[in-house]
Amino acid sequence: MAAIAVRYLGSVGAANTAGAREAPVEPLPRPHLRAVAEGERPPVEPGEFRRVLGSFASGVTIVTAHDPDDPAGPAGFACQSFASLSLDPPLVTFMVARTSTTWPRIARAGAFCVNVLGADQGALCRGFAVSGADKFAGVAYGPAPVTGSPLLDSVAAWIDCHVQAVHTGGDHLIVVGRVAALGATDGAVPLLFHRGVFGRFAPLDG
Repeated sequence: MAAIAVRYLGSVGAANTAGAREAPVEPLPRPHLRAVAEGERPPVEPGEFRRVLGSFASGVTIVTAHDPDDPAGPAGFACQSFASLSLDPPLVTFMVARTSTTWPRIARAGAFCVNVLGADQGALCRGFAVSGADKFAGVAYGPAPVTGSPLLDSVAAWIDCHVQAVHTGGDHLIVVGRVAALGATDGAVPLLFHRGVFGRFAPLDG
């Protein structure tokens, strides 16, 4: 079994303790999305925007959450738009569509776990990218140590967070999480996504 390196982060001035739940973040209402005015042509054609931005290779994560009062059980979605944000305090961020039906459930939980997928977990990613399905059917997981959010088995790394802030960004929301705990599997190879295809990282010779 690969060694797991785990680091717990005590936030200066924060009252978070293991098992404690912060007040849930109220999800923003689902908007009628219009990025441009009626009759105004968007400055960039959407298909070209996706094609060019697809040139940027990214890692792949699954963001999960669990509100004990949610009768639907745990929530989660596949997410490429994840990044580290700040070292002091430790903050991360991810982006989610404002029309997402999963985001309001994560917001009500007030916490989430970012599961960084390994190179052999492409099928797991596809399962969490499907809307309306039972995404956790047959998926092995346990509770993240601080928030209790689902921590999926065999992931390359995980980051356990409380929701700190939510900002609007066009047709998406920018979610900022304050890191409470995190860990990584030694020697894990991450799953990558580029131009609609999964791949894996390989170091360059020399």
